[in-house]
Amino acid sequence: MRPVEMPVLSTADAVETGHAGMGGWIDPADITDAALRPVAEKVAAGQRLNFDDGMALWNSRDIFTIGALANSVRQSMHGRTAYYNINRHINYTNICALSCKFCEFQRKRGEAGAYEYDLEHIYRIAGEVDAAGATEVHIVGGLHPWLPFAWYLEMLSGIKKRYPRLHLKCFTAIEIDHFSRISKLSVREVLEALREHGLGSMPGGGAEVFDDRVHDAVFKGKLRSDGWMRVHRTAHELGIKTNATILYGHVETRAQRVEHLLKLRELQDDAPGFQCIIPLSFIPDGSELGHLPGNTGLEDMKMLAISRLMLPNFPHVKAFWIMQSMKLSQVSLNFGVDDLDGTVVWYDITKREGGSGNKHQEQTVEDIRRLIVEAGYIPVERDTLYRRVIRNGGNWQVME
Repeated sequence: MRPVEMPVLSTADAVETGHAGMGGWIDPADITDAALRPVAEKVAAGQRLNFDDGMALWNSRDIFTIGALANSVRQSMHGRTAYYNINRHINYTNICALSCKFCEFQRKRGEAGAYEYDLEHIYRIAGEVDAAGATEVHIVGGLHPWLPFAWYLEMLSGIKKRYPRLHLKCFTAIEIDHFSRISKLSVREVLEALREHGLGSMPGGGAEVFDDRVHDAVFKGKLRSDGWMRVHRTAHELGIKTNATILYGHVETRAQRVEHLLKLRELQDDAPGFQCIIPLSFIPDGSELGHLPGNTGLEDMKMLAISRLMLPNFPHVKAFWIMQSMKLSQVSLNFGVDDLDGTVVWYDITKREGGSGNKHQEQTVEDIRRLIVEAGYIPVERDTLYRRVIRNGGNWQVME
């Protein structure tokens, strides 16, 4: 079995050179779980892992070998670079036609806590984002039963006209499908119209877990996996970059997690366009699944590392710190993760940092960079398309 080489450098060397490892050579004799030895052999040879390999990773307690293997892949792709961006989320409404059991976010009109922003309110927020020097605004919301498709087009074109430098990463596949239904247009026509009005890329939300049993138990009425993949395939065919997610830690099995990742890998092979995988740790508080325990830190680390190992055709793995916490996200940089997302500022869909009801969930650039450097990595600001950003205060430019 060929060992996986990971050079050992000090933190100072890592920051200076851009290379450091999690800990020297992985020798077969040092792998305590014999089931991981053939997996490590495949990783060292650059071979793709199969379903059985994924299950061997999930069933193993050798978290350090799993992390080291994922980190070897991460390092071969990105060295010691760790990405972040300056962004802000806008959740334009929490009024939603669906009632998914896992969701604390959705409300019905007239229900306590329900809200819907008008266009001027959204433009005002976008102005704050632009003035702060952000490069991206991330816009998603509930499936509002009464807003017409023209409203969404006006929102995008209004932001783009006022703040042309902002990249608009907007609307999950679930929203795109909703727009197709209310407009009586095809998914392709909806995406073309959105792009013409300023859409730059799409987030990866709404994938949840690609299994019909799980879907019907927890997300009944929501777009199923074949529909989600159809939307993203169409976006990729149109040249629109997207992300992908998996929501884990509710009623799914570990086998279903592996199957989900393999389906994403297959779609990326067939219709390339995914930029990153974002594993989302389910937070049960406040939902109909509040009786579930939620994920442990160990489960979060394994999910991130296994995602890196199972998806070699995905350029990036992102730890969305809202879901995993910033402390675990920092540690995850040694478990295959190369992106810590961004400043976020306001986020209303899930609350971990600051507790329930707290929409102001923000990391400063200084804190993000400090956490990256402390972990022995090089912080690099990126734009939405992973181009390096050169910044002088509020003024910035992209390196092509």
